[in-house]
Amino acid sequence: MRDLTVYNSLSKSKETFIPIHKGLVGMYVCGPTVYSDVHLGNIRTFMSFDVIFRYLKFLGYKVRYVRNITDVGHLVGDEDEGEDKIAKRAKVEGLEPMEVVQKYTNGFHDMMRIFNILSPSIEPRATGHIIDQIEMVQQILDHGFAYVANGSVYFDTLKFAKEKGTYGKLSGRIIEDLLQETRDLKNQGEKRNAADFAIWMKADDRHLMKWNSPWSVGFPGWHLECSAMSTKYLGAHFDIHGGGNDLKFPHHENEIAQNEASCGCAPANYWLHTNMLLMNGRKMSKSDGNTITAEELFSGHSRHVEKPYSPMVVRFFMLQAHYRSTLDLSNEALLAAEKGYKKLMEANAFLQKIKTEDSEKNAAIETKIIQLIDETFDELSDDFNTPKALARLFELVPIINSYKDKKEGFGNISAPTIELLQDCFDKVLFEIMGLRDENARSDPGSEGALDGVMQFIIELRQEARANKDWGTADKIRDVLQAQNIVIKDGKEGTTWNLK
Repeated sequence: MRDLTVYNSLSKSKETFIPIHKGLVGMYVCGPTVYSDVHLGNIRTFMSFDVIFRYLKFLGYKVRYVRNITDVGHLVGDEDEGEDKIAKRAKVEGLEPMEVVQKYTNGFHDMMRIFNILSPSIEPRATGHIIDQIEMVQQILDHGFAYVANGSVYFDTLKFAKEKGTYGKLSGRIIEDLLQETRDLKNQGEKRNAADFAIWMKADDRHLMKWNSPWSVGFPGWHLECSAMSTKYLGAHFDIHGGGNDLKFPHHENEIAQNEASCGCAPANYWLHTNMLLMNGRKMSKSDGNTITAEELFSGHSRHVEKPYSPMVVRFFMLQAHYRSTLDLSNEALLAAEKGYKKLMEANAFLQKIKTEDSEKNAAIETKIIQLIDETFDELSDDFNTPKALARLFELVPIINSYKDKKEGFGNISAPTIELLQDCFDKVLFEIMGLRDENARSDPGSEGALDGVMQFIIELRQEARANKDWGTADKIRDVLQAQNIVIKDGKEGTTWNLK
């Protein structure tokens, strides 16, 4: 098995990856809060961990990948108070909170399928683990690192920092600075210190999502669910914990504190964080119009793009930056990604059809091919460096094309080397990078598979129409049209065809 190095946000350095249990890897990634459509920044994070999941499996590890659904609407930034986002959305849309949760969970799963992001091994919901969270709160209380005030339970950050000395290690935040905070927060008077955070909140009568507990009728703190669910499914100590950079503080910092206070150890050996997705060099922002949705990318209906881009082109674009680097989305960058994606797909389509001939072999070319293949996997094993791995594949493309053009000497490659090259492209592009060859859908041999996918999409649209969800039905039609797929409704049902 190849050695794998990962950048550990906890140690702030690259480390050789050594699983706690031989051959078995436990990985927890913070999932979406389902009160709105998943945005492209989230998609980039889940796509990055999809590649990590895929590569770990490719290396031969058995991976238990846990990615949660936050379906309790208490996520309110770095404070413990504020309006419940799921309840707020429920009021706006005239729905029950669980209707909001189901609607946007379905939308999240649809988007994961569109981008070919694999499902996790386990996808627990916060509302399904209230008992586990209450039990963890009690453990923290029993160990003296929390206190009850007016029916709410707060984590005693100062006491934990003094006794354990580890608070702030992940984010670099200094406890003394946190204690100087003077923000006027609701319920701030109940806290012993400004840096303390709620692990159970007493609910008022207006709060829609609440449960009985030994302390009050209320709801769990934002950070608690991930501590409880990661412990339940991966144990108190597991291999990888991941999420976006924005979760380092306070979410992941507080997770570590909760786990140490309840279980006696930090939850994960390796902390991996993805970086931001920018747009035209700036942070995405709805207020100034510097934002775009996946649907707008697919349809081309946005002032930020001049044409539609397919899901695989967008995925390829995201893979061209390392997961720890910022990525700047622009029309020009997408055009370049589309060109590069097509170049690789065309080279691979020809490569897979190559057959060897009896002729003199070119040792220099064979050596170069084997070296580039080895370097491709070396790059992937160096903290999952997808852009450098793709760069090695692009270096192999001229060799493939020269074989196609029958230039002097380039066609003389042995059968084992060609098979090695075919296997490399197939595994890296599709098994590890998670790409699909969208051009292959026009090949006769792919019609059966595409027909099955289209029947599923047509059923989703019919279900939306039956529920009078015309927005979703029209969105499905528009996205398909952007991919040159036309659907027609007739007396005998809905049919489709390629333009």
